[in-house]
Amino acid sequence: MNVLDKIMKPKSIAVIGASTKEHTIGSDIMKRLQEYNFNGKIYPVNPKGGIIEGLQAYTSVLEVPGEVDLAIIVVNAKFVLSTIDQCHEKGIKGLCIITAGFKETGAEGAELEKQLLEKVREYGMRCVGPNCLGVVNTHPDIRMDGCFAESLPERGNIGFVSQSGALGGGILNILKDLNLGFAQFISIGNQADVNAETALEYWENDSDVEQILLYMESIQNPANFRKLATRISKKKPILALKAGRSAAGASAASSHTGSLAGADKAANALLQQSGVIREYSLKDLFATAKVFANCPIPKGNRVAIITNSGGPGIMATDAVCEHGMQMAKLTDATKEKLRSFLPAAASVKNPVDMIASAPIEHYKQTLETVIADENVDMIITIYLPFLGLKDIDVAQALMEIKAKNPQKPVIGVFMTKSEFFNKISDMDVNMPFFMYAEEAADGLNRLNQQRLWMERAEGKIPTFEVDYKRAQEIIAKSVNEGRDQLTTRESIDVLDAYGIRVCKSGFAKTEDEAVTIADSIGYPVVMKMTSKTTSHKTDVGGVRVNIQSAEQLRSEYQDLIAKLKEKGLLEGLEGVIIQEMVKGNREMVCGIATDPQYGPMMMFGLGGVFIEVMKDVTFRIAPLTDVDAKEMIKSVKAYKLLEGARGTKPAQMEQIEETLLRLSQLVNDFKFIDELDINPLLISEKTGEGIAVDGRIKVRMAEAQEALGYHCKDGVCACNV
Repeated sequence: MNVLDKIMKPKSIAVIGASTKEHTIGSDIMKRLQEYNFNGKIYPVNPKGGIIEGLQAYTSVLEVPGEVDLAIIVVNAKFVLSTIDQCHEKGIKGLCIITAGFKETGAEGAELEKQLLEKVREYGMRCVGPNCLGVVNTHPDIRMDGCFAESLPERGNIGFVSQSGALGGGILNILKDLNLGFAQFISIGNQADVNAETALEYWENDSDVEQILLYMESIQNPANFRKLATRISKKKPILALKAGRSAAGASAASSHTGSLAGADKAANALLQQSGVIREYSLKDLFATAKVFANCPIPKGNRVAIITNSGGPGIMATDAVCEHGMQMAKLTDATKEKLRSFLPAAASVKNPVDMIASAPIEHYKQTLETVIADENVDMIITIYLPFLGLKDIDVAQALMEIKAKNPQKPVIGVFMTKSEFFNKISDMDVNMPFFMYAEEAADGLNRLNQQRLWMERAEGKIPTFEVDYKRAQEIIAKSVNEGRDQLTTRESIDVLDAYGIRVCKSGFAKTEDEAVTIADSIGYPVVMKMTSKTTSHKTDVGGVRVNIQSAEQLRSEYQDLIAKLKEKGLLEGLEGVIIQEMVKGNREMVCGIATDPQYGPMMMFGLGGVFIEVMKDVTFRIAPLTDVDAKEMIKSVKAYKLLEGARGTKPAQMEQIEETLLRLSQLVNDFKFIDELDINPLLISEKTGEGIAVDGRIKVRMAEAQEALGYHCKDGVCACNV
């Protein structure tokens, strides 16, 4: 038995802090438990004893005569710890602490919450809260409304976790209007113990919970969340509204990857990689939930549209196509059957336009005919009020057909008065209804998104043979010199050590050395300064391209030295890198930025000078699977350029995927890498390879020193490497 059953499926509840005083939490919780007809025993606990809501109250939980599964605690914060002690003495394993006054109030409250958690762990309990709204289970065998929202919960198939108590209460109050119901609800509050991940795991194999909704302001353990959600979302849909979308802190980053990243991009990447469907508003969250509550997962993405008006049918078609779904090609047999009863003016192609005079019988026959077509996976049925046809009658007729054909999603679009939706909210519906065709297309797109995720290959994290020791020594040299930013040369050498294709190059400290290296590589070449103090080379004229001869190289070298001297930047100059000049006009970027909470994020997209203007980039949380790498490359608009637009040589997709996977391995091996850029990753016109033309690596110094065994002795400091 799962200990969480003591909270979510209790046979007995003690309300510690129950009250006779009207409009108090202790009073409201007692009322809700009784009004919703809790199937177990309720024990009110109040120091004064007496009768509360018709039940004998006990002065202490220790006086309760029977066993208690769940204690709902509504006492002053200063009494919570001693109350937990008493619950332990009583043998209670489930706690729901409504009481506020913990870490949300500051340092003193945080210390109190820390002590609370220590007791919960020591006693082998599970705890929801503190500072929460409560818990709900609508199953007929349980019927527990253990929260203080005003309205009683509506029965449904949703498991809902809310980090905000007030928001959760507000939603419980409007479930009837939304035409939705919950199976279970958990307000996690400060989530000292039970959090969203706990709920996900608890509901994974609970047949009563068919979809999971999350309202989150933070994700406590991103790695664990990813592991759980990736597995569970293959079994049932997980929808999330993740609040807090600001990118604070991103502007402080020194790399392109860092400056384009941000907390919300990290959260988005995590949810995407975990198969979680993210919504950005409560309206959209519950619209999608309504679709999943009433529709099966489709077999494919082919959509048929039935309408009694041409205009909305065309708009619905546009919306379907914009989501990348297909308009179903109806079979000849379907068209022939439709012609047998529809008027001559009707169109039997998709969208099927029955025209404005369509009676209810035509709606029924058309839906029956189209739903039976093997080429159709999903259906939108549109109704506009014409010729006295009643909207609620049409809706009931459609639901009758849907009940006989539950295997395919059907969504109703009823462009009618709001009174219709009020009536629908009082009915037991088996299909979702929306006002506009675009909302229906959004819903079908979410169903299709879930289908694609469930069919998606799991993906593997490959391990490549690399020269780890060489990379480690290069990084250690920089750390020993107190530099958190590796030079260009060092960065490229680290990439090379990890098997990433870099330009043929050499390092020169003098003009003559530069010419000797260029002669060995062959012209044309590129010359780049490498400096311990200047990271953005182009800003100071530190990159010279298309150098065709030794004479031109000498001239460019002398000009570079003069400009650096003029700007007072000569002192940090290490030398210059001479590289082969790779010809290609497709410049991509890939890199790594570290989010304080989510860890290393991988970036891929359109690079070069356009990176921060076009922002055609995508992010994923490391480590990457091979499927992640493929999806990253395909998800950017510049993918069409990589495919070989306008006669250019197609890029070596597998080699670019491998580059991303090798970077993922690099940042996993050296977890103290803070930022990394390959910009540009130039696509060779000759071979289609992605070649790292430039690289920048930055480390978190303190972590790097610890990982590399940095120590000081007799005034000399160095790494153990």
